[in-house]
Amino acid sequence: MTKRTATHATFVIERDYPHPPAKVFAAFADPKKKARWFGGPEEWEKSNHKLDFRIGGQESVSGGPPGGTVHAYNAEIWDIVENERIVTSYQMHLDDRRISVSLATYEFKANGASTTFVLTEQGVFLDGYDDAGQREEGTRELLSQLETYLNT
Repeated sequence: MTKRTATHATFVIERDYPHPPAKVFAAFADPKKKARWFGGPEEWEKSNHKLDFRIGGQESVSGGPPGGTVHAYNAEIWDIVENERIVTSYQMHLDDRRISVSLATYEFKANGASTTFVLTEQGVFLDGYDDAGQREEGTRELLSQLETYLNT
C-alpha cells in the first residue's frame, strides 16, 4: 500500500525583465507566444500546448523524456487583470498519478520601461512524488526560458 502524504508549501520568485509589462503579460496570454517557451527541456517529447486565455479558461501541456514518464500540467484560469495579474490553479501528474495541486499568482509590475515579475505559488505536494524545492527549481528554469524568448 502506498503511504499517503500531503506536504504544503509556498514559494515566491521575483524576476526583473527589461521589457514592458504588456510584452511580458502577452507571453503568458497569447497561446502561440506561450507555446514557444512553456514546456519541459528541449530533448523532451511534447504534446500540443492548449491555452484558452480567459477567466474560466483552461491550459494543458504534457511531455517527458522519450519513452519515459509523462509529465502533465492542467490549469484553470481564475482571474485576469490585463498587464497586471493572472491567477491560476493547476494539477501536475506523472503518468496517471496526481503529484500536486497548486494556486499560482503572476504579477506584472511596471518598473520604468521594465517589468518586475512576481510569482507566488501555494501548493500541496502529494505522496512524496514532488516537493516545493523541486517545483521552485523547475519554475525558475521555465522563467529562464521565458527570458530567452523575450530577448529574441
